[in-house]
Amino acid sequence: MSSLVWYVAYGSNLSTTRFSCYLRGGQPPGAARTYPGARDRSLPRDDKALWIPGGIYFATQSHVWGGGRALYDPDVPGTAAARAYLITVGQFSDVLAQEMYRQTAADLDLAEIATAGRAQIGDGRYETLIYLGHDEQAPMVTFTAPWAVQDVPLLSPSATYLQVLGRGLGEAHGWDHREAAKYLASLPGAGQAWTAKQIAGLLAPESGDARSAELRG
Repeated sequence: MSSLVWYVAYGSNLSTTRFSCYLRGGQPPGAARTYPGARDRSLPRDDKALWIPGGIYFATQSHVWGGGRALYDPDVPGTAAARAYLITVGQFSDVLAQEMYRQTAADLDLAEIATAGRAQIGDGRYETLIYLGHDEQAPMVTFTAPWAVQDVPLLSPSATYLQVLGRGLGEAHGWDHREAAKYLASLPGAGQAWTAKQIAGLLAPESGDARSAELRG
């Protein structure tokens, strides 16, 4: 297994501003938590946009953003927009630890994933590792919940969370606010509470405070 890994992000870490807090520490704008950062605070060596098989949905209550959090189900039909960051295995391990509100301590052993395709290291919402292939530089890995989308109640995301996701999609895929809004509104859990027009209003450059927009929505 390479000492480097492509960490494949599909949620709030689509945004580099948000993801940098996992590496360098700090509190992302709009978040209710300050992160200690990784043991290695170097920025990613590279990043790229990509599409991964499966789908994104919103479920379980986020204590950081409020509302439902983004989760990945690799077994549903379709593809999902994502962004990959080239980081060390140690940094990947520390990102996952912070996602689970734990202290950064030790590197994960990712060898099993390349052969098995996935590895469950715990029962938590982000403790199932999914192998998504390998390019000329490193393997591509993400993490998600151990359950499938149909096994958990959907929960709509907050306005602040949608703004972070929308910014990240714009950065990674070059989408304008309408394209990002259309994609987000199509995801289970979001479309039941938000229309594409409402989300576009959140993401528009001239949009106001997210909480005010959430009340309007």
